[in-house]
Amino acid sequence: MIETEQQVVVNAGIEPTWNYAKDMQRWASIMPGYQECQIIDDDNSRWVLKVGVGAMVRTVKVLVHVERWAGPEAVDFTFKLEGDPVTGGGSYRATPQGSGATDVRLKVQVAGTGPMAPMWEAMGGPVLPKFAKGFAEQLKAMIEQAVGVAPAQPAPAKRSLLARIGDWLRGLWRSVFA
Repeated sequence: MIETEQQVVVNAGIEPTWNYAKDMQRWASIMPGYQECQIIDDDNSRWVLKVGVGAMVRTVKVLVHVERWAGPEAVDFTFKLEGDPVTGGGSYRATPQGSGATDVRLKVQVAGTGPMAPMWEAMGGPVLPKFAKGFAEQLKAMIEQAVGVAPAQPAPAKRSLLARIGDWLRGLWRSVFA
């Protein structure tokens, strides 16, 4: 089994965070390779994703089952790939951080079964943390966008003296020969 836990601080209170997070369709739509999501009932859905590891790309159908809705603080879920010996589960935990922020922790476990499990887990081991981190950051961005919070802008990179002189010379050239 491979597993990872990712943490982000969402710049929104716990209720607005939950209002976004409680919708399975929204979770599916930000998955890398998202193709479609079919809601079966309040606890079950089927996600169609195009996934790739290296040069191998294929479409998979994932049955997602919510084991426990305990919002706004917690959700526990399991999943199973249709036609593939892969199962897993995970959790969503949210904790208010005061001043309108929410700490969100996402945990995911994936297990392959059968004779190909060791190979599948060896290939997926390095990919899962990167995948989950990207998903957590996208979830944060989508919640903040939904509540109208502008994302934090990264600090401008310091440019070398040579790069700044080059910029100045290009600007001078354009103004003289424009």
